[in-house]
Amino acid sequence: MKKTLKLLTLAFLGIATVACAPAKQMAKMAENVIVECNPSVLEVVAGQINADLNVTYPDGYFHPKAILEVTPVIVYGNKEVEGTTLYYQGEKVKDNFKVVPSDGGTVAERVRFAYQEGMEDCYLELRGRVGYKGRYVYLPTRKVADGANTTYMLVKQDGLVPFKADNYQEIISMTEEGQILYTINSSDVRSSQLSSQSIKDFQAALDEIAANERKTLAGTEIVAYASPDGGQRLNNTLSERRAGSAEKAWSSVTGKRDAGDPVVSSIGQDWEGFQELVSKSNIEDKDLILRVLSMYSDPAVRENEIKNMSEVYKELKGEVLPELRRARFIANVEFKNYTEDELKALLNDNINVLDEEALLHVATLVDDLNKKVQIYNQAIDRFGSDRAQFNLGAAYLEAGDLSRAAREFAKVKAQDADLKNATGVIAMRNGDFVTAANCFSAAGDEIGNANMGIIDILNGNYAKAAQELANVPGCCHNTVLAYILTNQLDKAKATAHCQDPKVKYLLAIIAARQGNVGEMNSNLALANANADLAARAKKDVEFAAFRR
Repeated sequence: MKKTLKLLTLAFLGIATVACAPAKQMAKMAENVIVECNPSVLEVVAGQINADLNVTYPDGYFHPKAILEVTPVIVYGNKEVEGTTLYYQGEKVKDNFKVVPSDGGTVAERVRFAYQEGMEDCYLELRGRVGYKGRYVYLPTRKVADGANTTYMLVKQDGLVPFKADNYQEIISMTEEGQILYTINSSDVRSSQLSSQSIKDFQAALDEIAANERKTLAGTEIVAYASPDGGQRLNNTLSERRAGSAEKAWSSVTGKRDAGDPVVSSIGQDWEGFQELVSKSNIEDKDLILRVLSMYSDPAVRENEIKNMSEVYKELKGEVLPELRRARFIANVEFKNYTEDELKALLNDNINVLDEEALLHVATLVDDLNKKVQIYNQAIDRFGSDRAQFNLGAAYLEAGDLSRAAREFAKVKAQDADLKNATGVIAMRNGDFVTAANCFSAAGDEIGNANMGIIDILNGNYAKAAQELANVPGCCHNTVLAYILTNQLDKAKATAHCQDPKVKYLLAIIAARQGNVGEMNSNLALANANADLAARAKKDVEFAAFRR
């Protein structure tokens, strides 16, 4: 009985050995199988690792009745992630896997993995087993790719939301004026005009300029005119004579004041002044008058029409035209506004003297969020400033308070590109890239494009991002990154003008790709001031070839 069992056991083992022989042979010949992985250094794009495998089986390798199972595996640290198992069969297997003929052939596959933190320091290997008649033999593990490039993850995702600009002027140009009026067709200066209220106000202004340390007299002018109801040639001559008589009267008007020598000019017919006075008048048909007169480009025709109209509309003859027979005395003044130090002092001492533009400007001079909020609320409460309302939202956004920023932006009245862009940045920071992209597209300006570039980098649309980020002010980091991702290394290097550690890290990547070890090391040394970048550099596949 024991002898019989022994013979049966040996027979069974013999059959099993025969059954496994083709599988063992394929395992033994596995080194003859050519495996190409593209890229050989894995790359993370939009949170995914994709790699194309081309596997070439030699003639005589694949047994007609064999089944081959191949599992791609990402190994990183003490972890590993298995991809989808790939199945192949010989020509005589009645299944639905890819067929590999016995005389050899090449199969192409794409393997996919979702990126997980730590995978930047990894490798991709293929694990397989061959089955024949229900029995399996494991193949030697084949390593096909090293590391995973995560350079795109260096993108700055905060987004750009510039504050609304103020119109604060350190030097304000202003004018002070007085005038003398002439009678029709006359260039004589009447003594009554030299003592008119207009001239007295002009003299008082000159005195105030001299006494005010913030004001500087930048120059003076005399400008003479004629009313547009006479002939053009006559009026030009009359205007010139009025300029001359006004210049002679200048010393009487200015007296001993240091008013300098005025620049004297003659305008001739004062058509612009006529339009302005009529538009401000109470004449019932003023819009009709201006519309009709504007139809005539020929000054002679227009003069005739003005004469005709002045007979119908007595206000033209008695109130408008006499005001245009004049000479203006002009003082050009430069007013020195509050300095930055004075503005900051007034925040505590007398904030109520600051107008809207001064408030918007001084807010740019302080860093404290609470102080900014106080300033913007002043501008909102006192002037109904919509720009201050927007900037209040931008201040909270800059401080990272997204919910408060959103509430303040919701109060902004101007539904402009700036607001659309700000709404998109909040959505982007909250991870809602679809809404963010829609907002940036609706904004349609340079800042919207720059922020859309961030979305496109995150989504793997590098070429589009490089176009969107090109030449955008304040986007040095992301523009450099976009050029690196599109392998435009010279452009990337030329654009890297910012001096922060993150840009130095990008410069180190550029140098590594160009094989410039000295520049790589010097830029890494500067980037290592940032502890996170120093830690990243130790694992970054960009520098793998230079590690000892």
